[in-house]
Amino acid sequence: MELKIECQKRPEGSKPNALRRSGLIPANLYGHNANESVSLVIDAKTVEQLLKKARVNKTKVELNVKDMNWCGTTVIREVQVHPAKGTPYHLSFFAGTKN
Repeated sequence: MELKIECQKRPEGSKPNALRRSGLIPANLYGHNANESVSLVIDAKTVEQLLKKARVNKTKVELNVKDMNWCGTTVIREVQVHPAKGTPYHLSFFAGTKN
């Protein structure tokens, strides 16, 4: 099973807590371009739906970064959860093969 989600690059200078208040979850994409990582934001509702279906390090996720013209197969490497609220706080994706 492969899931597809869309995300955007995180705006320069944006604060993670401000993003979370506006309904966006910070994320990082690793391995898409050698050792470089990219800061992303994903809609919180999309993250909730994704985490209901995907398993960390198991489920392939097709990640489409609209404003970077990058689309490729990734896996969720890590999910950080808020200790008190139990809500997703940050995601890390690791790129496999580029489509």
